[in-house]
Amino acid sequence: MVWVRGVRTASGATAVQIAEYVGGRRRIVRHVGSGHDDVAVNLLVSQAERLLRDDRQGELDLGLESLARPRGKLPVRSAEPVLFGVEGKAPERVLTRQPVVRKTSSRLLFDVIGKVYDDLGFGIVDDQHFRDLVIARVAEPTSLLDVDRVLAEMGRQTASYRTRKRTLRRCVDGSYRDLLVRAAFTQASTYGDMSLCLYDVTTLYFEAEKEDDLRKMGLSKERRVDPQVVVGLLVDRQGFPLEIGLFEGNKAETLTLLPVIEAFQARHNIEGLVVVGDAGMLSRTNLTALDDAGLGFIVGSRQTTAPLDLVSHFRWHGTYFDDGQIIDTVTPKHRNTTQVNDPMFRAEPVWNPEQYPNQWRAVWAYSRKRFVRDNKTLNHQENRALDVIEGRKPARKPRFVKTSGATSTIDDTLVKRARAVAGLKGYVTNIPASLMPASEVISSYHALWQVEQSFRMSKTDLQARPMFVRTRDSIEAHLTIVFTALAIARTMQQRTGLSIRRILRELRPLRSATIELGGTLHHIPPELTEKTTTLLQTLGHRH
Repeated sequence: MVWVRGVRTASGATAVQIAEYVGGRRRIVRHVGSGHDDVAVNLLVSQAERLLRDDRQGELDLGLESLARPRGKLPVRSAEPVLFGVEGKAPERVLTRQPVVRKTSSRLLFDVIGKVYDDLGFGIVDDQHFRDLVIARVAEPTSLLDVDRVLAEMGRQTASYRTRKRTLRRCVDGSYRDLLVRAAFTQASTYGDMSLCLYDVTTLYFEAEKEDDLRKMGLSKERRVDPQVVVGLLVDRQGFPLEIGLFEGNKAETLTLLPVIEAFQARHNIEGLVVVGDAGMLSRTNLTALDDAGLGFIVGSRQTTAPLDLVSHFRWHGTYFDDGQIIDTVTPKHRNTTQVNDPMFRAEPVWNPEQYPNQWRAVWAYSRKRFVRDNKTLNHQENRALDVIEGRKPARKPRFVKTSGATSTIDDTLVKRARAVAGLKGYVTNIPASLMPASEVISSYHALWQVEQSFRMSKTDLQARPMFVRTRDSIEAHLTIVFTALAIARTMQQRTGLSIRRILRELRPLRSATIELGGTLHHIPPELTEKTTTLLQTLGHRH
């Protein structure tokens, strides 16, 4: 007789052995292994039974039908270690069903993203279905119809498609955006400096053929001809989102700034604030309105205004600049102004609002690296103009081509003027030098890459585009989910120093398993390496 037995060892583990009874004596045929819990022991029992069924074991065929393998557990074992059971009685053979994997999931990934969601205070929105949609957007952006697959992959029991659509309606009707934006502001103001915010716009297109009141053809940043909407995003200096605005697809960029800033001010009752935007925000209306509201601004200046702003420098120093040189001067509020500062004075004027009511402060910086890059671009543009003039390129008029009647020539004056300002970058502000030195103006403007990165994340990692919804409420709900997911992704990146794509790549393979064994379900957590343990701790997740 051959059977599987379990014996308690001195260490407290259970040793699973294959034993036989021959000639009145018991003998251990093989020691399979030792386990410290029921799951491990039952797995060892299953392994031992497979060994018994192996042809190489020489199992005696008695011509009997195989019995159904009932579920069962190992018999209760005595505290004293024994090798051969009770004297004179062969131990009873206990059969167990092989373990069955019922499901696996990336539940850990769901829990980690959910923990960051709660840390940011977004739990103020008491809607579990909305929370699921945001987590799914971070983990694997997809359509509303496909969200159930993503959530199921993370071990989350999903709601119906109709429930998800009702969630989007509740998102608008329940003013989720207001609650989430307030929570984001509280988080940003607690851990960061809110004295300076960054603003930029982007476009999101639709897979649609016809325009409507919101989705319109306009200037697309992706050079597409589909209907689109314009989205304005306000972030802090770390790129954490604070406010988002939706506008018609043909709305000019300059007309989006004030509505977003005013909404942000009204929501949080803010007075003192510095807004940073690129040259696209440079308009007399925008800057005057910000100044009248008591807000500071820093925007990029167009390079073509350099000869007027730097007339004194060109008068006394020509086109020569030192690498890294900064010139702090003034620029006219109105572009039709012909005289800004007096070229007879060698020193640049120091701006203040009382002395120069019709001017803004202008800061110009020269970089030799930018000079090389600008000249490379100018060489390309000049060569392209020559190709058009000589007929080697299509006749679309490029830069530097001057047409007189039927004759086209190179505009040498325009080329000379462009090369004179190569390497220069300008900034316009209403903040006096006594409050913010020129170097800080420049560094504050350069933080704009944070909002640009947030837009790239929303378009690539979070796939905010294209959108397959059509009504304004649905679009607003979609942007609310994207806004919330962006806040989570930025927080995860800031905590770890890794991109959100890299974080997901590290966490997604950590799959939990549910195993049925001995008539009960056992949940097996993923194996964590030192690297993944450190990553989880950095994200604030305790596993």
